Amino acid sequence: MNFLNMQTIERNAALFLAALLLLFLSGCGGTPPEKSTPDEGVTAENEVSTPDMSDAAAPDTSETTDDTSGDTDAANLLDASADFDPVTVRLAALKGPTAMGLVKLMSDADNGDTMYGNYDFTLAASPDEVAPRLIQGELDIACIPANLAAVLYNRTGGEIVTLAVNTLGVLYIVENGNAVQSIEDLRGMTVAASGKGSTPEYALYYLLRQHGLEPEIDVMIDWKSEHSECVTALATGNATIALLPQPFVTVAQNQLEDLRVALDLTREWDALGNGSALITGVAAARRSFVQEHPAAVAQFLNGYAASVEWVNDNVSDAAALIGAADIVPAPVAEKALPYCNIVCVSGNELAAILPGYLSVLHEAAPESVGGTLPESDFYYLADAS
Repeated sequence: MNFLNMQTIERNAALFLAALLLLFLSGCGGTPPEKSTPDEGVTAENEVSTPDMSDAAAPDTSETTDDTSGDTDAANLLDASADFDPVTVRLAALKGPTAMGLVKLMSDADNGDTMYGNYDFTLAASPDEVAPRLIQGELDIACIPANLAAVLYNRTGGEIVTLAVNTLGVLYIVENGNAVQSIEDLRGMTVAASGKGSTPEYALYYLLRQHGLEPEIDVMIDWKSEHSECVTALATGNATIALLPQPFVTVAQNQLEDLRVALDLTREWDALGNGSALITGVAAARRSFVQEHPAAVAQFLNGYAASVEWVNDNVSDAAALIGAADIVPAPVAEKALPYCNIVCVSGNELAAILPGYLSVLHEAAPESVGGTLPESDFYYLADAS
């Protein structure tokens, strides 16, 4: 069943551009979701990951033709969709927010709708399952943590291209109480958190320092090995404040009646006005695939954008698809989706927001992005000529 039913390619382009602008400018916030009774069993995917790929074969560059970078705006890639590419795109995503936005495209593909191309989907629990397959050529496109795409770009000598940002920040400060209304209110507090040496640490430390607070001096961080330990600390009273990602926030609120979302770190980051954004995930691809199949890439970006729009506009139906795909349980998905910051930002807007985020990570820990910042050809600008 095709929920989008666009009558013309021109209408498709107009809807896509409007949706892209809306998704880029808007953030997920407001009051925290109501508690539900979901099954627990969600996967954290916002960790900075540097998988061991010592046994991975070098990427095959025999398909390489022309460079994929350019100055063409993202909207121009829509023109390429007129030339349908029947290639089957091997696409992987992680179980969590970075896969949630894909579910409509996945469902349509499973039902034989090839409007946006042909796909062989893989869902994985960890970036470690995806990264080696991408660089070995077993996958064409993968939805992975943003920093991991930079790591793979550096490890392969530039053979990885980022097509789109698919998830902005999913980190939240939660509290059993009402003491925290701003970043400055964390002074003198202890925050339970998981993800030391990864995105949660870098994002939290950056925001604290931007507000004149020094981590481990002005604000103490009680590092846990897993997000579930933070929830346990809150439940037992050993902590009153914690840093958690969605959909773990939703799971925690199901267990803790008075737990509230105190701060949305994505909004706090945006308020700095530094030209970057807090970013969780991206869609990355092998450069050789992008160069050989530009129409398939255009089809994918069109389909991904349409899928993201549908998911954000049809939360209940999307949650049912998410549960059926075993990404996260449907009740968790329905409560968490409005707070997962699922987007599809590509082209010039991609190149405008992602470098700033990677620069923050690079300054905090160069190894988190593979040692050096990617060059401009890391950002796919839809050269559809």
